[in-house]
Amino acid sequence: MQQELLKYQRQRENMVRDQIAVRGITDPNVLAAMGKVPRHLFVGEALMDQAYGDFPLPIGKEQTISQPYIVAEMTQALQLKKEDRVLEIGTGSGYQTAVLAEIAYRVYTVERIRLLLDKARKIFDTFHYHNIVTKYSDGTFGWADESPFDGIIVTAGAPQVPEILLNQLAPGGRMVIPVGKNYSQELLMLYKNDKGVHQTALGGCRFVKLVGEHGWKEE
Repeated sequence: MQQELLKYQRQRENMVRDQIAVRGITDPNVLAAMGKVPRHLFVGEALMDQAYGDFPLPIGKEQTISQPYIVAEMTQALQLKKEDRVLEIGTGSGYQTAVLAEIAYRVYTVERIRLLLDKARKIFDTFHYHNIVTKYSDGTFGWADESPFDGIIVTAGAPQVPEILLNQLAPGGRMVIPVGKNYSQELLMLYKNDKGVHQTALGGCRFVKLVGEHGWKEE
C-alpha cells in the first residue's frame, strides 16, 4: 500500500514538473494543488495507471476528466484567492472541483448527470472537502441563490457565453469557459468590472458539449 502511494506521488510530481510547470503555469497555489490531489482516484480502477498522463480520460456517460495541463491552465486563469467563492459548471469526475477546493474558500459545483455527481461526492467525503457544495441540476442556469461568485469555471464547451452565468459573476470576478463548435473550442477568460466584460482568448481546446437550456440542446 505504501509503495503504491509513493508510486502515485512520484507520478504527480512528474506531472507537475513535466506537463504543467514547463508550459507556463507559475501560480504556486495551482502547482501545489495539482501536486496534492490524487488524480488516480477520480478515474476508474482500470485507468488508474494512466491517470497522470498528458491526456484526458473517459469517466463514463460520454464524459471525460480533462488533461492535467488544461485543469491547471483554467484554474490559474481564475487568479483565485483563499477567500474566493467559485462556481463550477460540470462536476464530472470531481477532479477539477477538488483542485479548486484546495485553493478557494468555497466551491459550488453543479452536475446534470446523477451517477457522476454521486461518485464525486463520495470522493469529496473521503478526503473531507467540507468546502465543496454540490447540486444536481442543469448547470447552464448556474446557481443564482448563491451568487455573485468571484470565479466561474465551465468544464464543457458552449456555443456561446451564457448571459445568465455572466450575471452571476461578481465585479472583479473572472469566468473561464470553452466556446465554439461541437468538438473544437476557444478557451476564453472573461473579466468583469464596472466598465463591462473584457475577454481574453487562451487558446484552442476540445471539450465535451455543455448540454442544457443555455448551452447545446440534448439530442
